[in-house]
Amino acid sequence: MKCQKCKVKNATTHVKRVVNGEYEEYMLCGDCAHEMGFDNVFDMDMPDMFGGLMKSLFGALPSRSGAARCPLCGSTLGDITNTGKVGCAKCYEVFYNELLPSVKRIHGNTTHSGKTPGRQAIPEKSKENSEKEIKEQIEGLKKQLDKAVEVQNFELAAELRDKIREMEGK
Repeated sequence: MKCQKCKVKNATTHVKRVVNGEYEEYMLCGDCAHEMGFDNVFDMDMPDMFGGLMKSLFGALPSRSGAARCPLCGSTLGDITNTGKVGCAKCYEVFYNELLPSVKRIHGNTTHSGKTPGRQAIPEKSKENSEKEIKEQIEGLKKQLDKAVEVQNFELAAELRDKIREMEGK
């Protein structure tokens, strides 16, 4: 796709913004994006940004004086708060009491309560035929997906991708 401003170079920057309730969308080349001030959007260091987000979610976690370091990876509670990353699985045990309230606040719960798909018994002969039919259907869907991507129909492509994933899961 060509840049919407200069109409010469290929667009490499996609900008969406809402100003005073009006939605604007631009497809720009690097030079035009720079001229319009959109070149520094990603200058922020991702670890710093993520750490800051985790600090705001975890808040100031209380520090305890005894076991202040994980014996396996050496992480401290301060490290976890600053980076937003838990050093290892053992950290969850070592800092359990400090992390639990924040995990509950962020996720709403500490146990998974989702659904598991049910399985139906299929006789062996029809099971082989069924698997073959599913593979053929998946191949057909993959061809449709390739065509949808080629014509840039990304909504249809996303639907086909999800259907393929669902069928491959069976």
